[in-house]
Amino acid sequence: MNCRHCGAMLRHTFLDLGFAPPSNAYLKAEDLNRPETYFPLKVRVCDQCWLVQTEDYARADELFSPDYAYFSSTSSGWLAHAQRYAQTITERLGLGNESFVIEVASNDGYLLTNFVAAGIPCLGIEPTTGTAAAAEAIGVPVLREFFSEALGKRLAHEGRPADLIAGNNVYAHVPDINDFTRGLAAALKPEGTITLEFPHLLRLIQNNQFDTVYHEHFSYLSVHAVQRIFEAADLRIYDVEELPTHGGSVRIYGCHAAAMIEQRPGVERVLRLEVESGLLDLATYQAFQARADRVKDDLLGFLLEQKRLGKTVAAYGAAAKGNTLLNYAGVKPDLLPFVCDAAPAKQGRYLPGSHIPILAPQALVERRPDYVLILPWNIAAEVREQNRYLAEQGARFVTAVPRLEVA
Repeated sequence: MNCRHCGAMLRHTFLDLGFAPPSNAYLKAEDLNRPETYFPLKVRVCDQCWLVQTEDYARADELFSPDYAYFSSTSSGWLAHAQRYAQTITERLGLGNESFVIEVASNDGYLLTNFVAAGIPCLGIEPTTGTAAAAEAIGVPVLREFFSEALGKRLAHEGRPADLIAGNNVYAHVPDINDFTRGLAAALKPEGTITLEFPHLLRLIQNNQFDTVYHEHFSYLSVHAVQRIFEAADLRIYDVEELPTHGGSVRIYGCHAAAMIEQRPGVERVLRLEVESGLLDLATYQAFQARADRVKDDLLGFLLEQKRLGKTVAAYGAAAKGNTLLNYAGVKPDLLPFVCDAAPAKQGRYLPGSHIPILAPQALVERRPDYVLILPWNIAAEVREQNRYLAEQGARFVTAVPRLEVA
């Protein structure tokens, strides 16, 4: 395989998680007796441009089907984060009713609803049917397509170039990152701004977040790698902010290379931090597999011990990262009989691979498990707060990443 950005041959493995189905391919009851598609889940690192990327097996249309079941608005913390961003970027860029905002991968309208409320013209780009329909239902205009260079050029030709293009947790999901980035450049006004938020590869490595690896994530991004990709599209990064979301993310601010926008100190600060932390050193990547294996082994040991003791364990959050963890560890309903999730679109379905049933949160009240394994560890505090009555009844909360912890 050659690097998706620079074309260099990929000779180094960062992580090998065996075979797994797509992490958001939730199953219906009638699917349980049908064949399930599995893909190798192996991640390589390019020693030329330092782009970390999954091997080429799954196609985007097999991963992001019309009934793709991730709804951003399910998390109250994420809604608050989006609202804060909308307020600050509106002030920073001086956006108003003469401006135009595009969000790529606009999901269920969780972000653009803030611009609609402020009277700022906007457009969401969202290919999945269920989330696009949810956005339209709250007044967010949506174009139901995958974003690409061709679409970016079309929007510009139609007289709809953007003052702001936002992309939250989408950049890592695109199979052709060069085409996508050229699309951003094509759709952006000469002095416009691009903001992209994505989980920071540095935090993934530091905090052992191997469960954020899944087929829908084609790339695992450092600012060094993104800087190279932007430069190839005649764009540049002019600011970087570190964020606590998703276990540690960055928000980059980009513009055309020729734009009259001054570079901020945050860019050099984060680039320097990446170098000091070993992100340009192969040894950093080669040491990661053993850390992932330790998490898998510790979780399996815990679940087997509770089964032996006659204790019950349930899970909370039918998140993609949880599916990566459970499938790598080989966990099935005999060790984890059910998982609860607040998203109605997931309830009544089954986790891919493990076939663990997804129930409404009310099941935790009815069944009173001894332990609740929080799979989306990035919102563990929110989950514990929402379900504190369980602790009052004697249940204990468990997280497996970055290490096994029983609260």
